[in-house]
Amino acid sequence: MSAALGTLPFLATLWLLVVLGARVLEESGAKIVAALRGVPLQPVSELSVPYRTRLHIRRLTPPNVEWRAAA
Repeated sequence: MSAALGTLPFLATLWLLVVLGARVLEESGAKIVAALRGVPLQPVSELSVPYRTRLHIRRLTPPNVEWRAAA
């Protein structure tokens, strides 16, 4: 009896994974196939403008003299 009760959640979980996997492949299957073939899905337009990203680096400021004296 316990084996039957344990099998039901297993089969329900397996069914859910199959349904979700099918939905993912339906939505992004073309992108996955294009990536595996090494071909871009959409051709890159010549009018795209490259842009620079800025890296924000935190500069560490030296502690105040008063803080050093208090330590």
